[in-house]
Amino acid sequence: MAKKVKILAFAGSLREHSYSKRVVKTAMKGASDAGANVTYIDLRDYPMPIYNEDDPQNDGFSPNALKFQKLLSEHDGFLIASPEYNASLPAALKNAIDWASRPSDEFKMGAVFKGKIAAIMTESPGAFGGIRCLGHLRGVLSILLVNVLPSEIAVANVGKMFDGDGAEMTDEKMKKILEDLGASLAAILEKTHGEIEVVAEPGS
Repeated sequence: MAKKVKILAFAGSLREHSYSKRVVKTAMKGASDAGANVTYIDLRDYPMPIYNEDDPQNDGFSPNALKFQKLLSEHDGFLIASPEYNASLPAALKNAIDWASRPSDEFKMGAVFKGKIAAIMTESPGAFGGIRCLGHLRGVLSILLVNVLPSEIAVANVGKMFDGDGAEMTDEKMKKILEDLGASLAAILEKTHGEIEVVAEPGS
């Protein structure tokens, strides 16, 4: 029997009942139903200091950053939901990615990202759905040689799609869109498992 593809899912928000966490969990169901082995993590469980190159040199690599690196390395693809903070990524998400991209005692620079595949999504209580952050997230992942799926989801008016702090999305149409995104990631990982080529800039 073929080994199941492994997907790591996480959100850029640290808030306990954040919409980002609930949105990515909705997409997770689609990936899981499509046959992937999906693991969800909360970045709150991996607090990291603001990245300063002096710190690893003087104090060693952040233990939580190393745990995050290991998780990234053990999975074939990622489901990432990011809220929009001032038209960009939240600091916690960018900082975690920055740490994970750096060389540690166990991983070379960028090794945990290179050649992986990601599906990205965002949400907002507003009409634009946080879409401005997705271009930034795509750019950060692409420079780390992550292959980001062309499809990306921005959930507008997200406050109307959940019952209070409930985990289950009540808007069936958007729920299916998110589940289909997760299923698409699982499908492409299954087709390209072990064979994906890194998308790099010409001359890099």
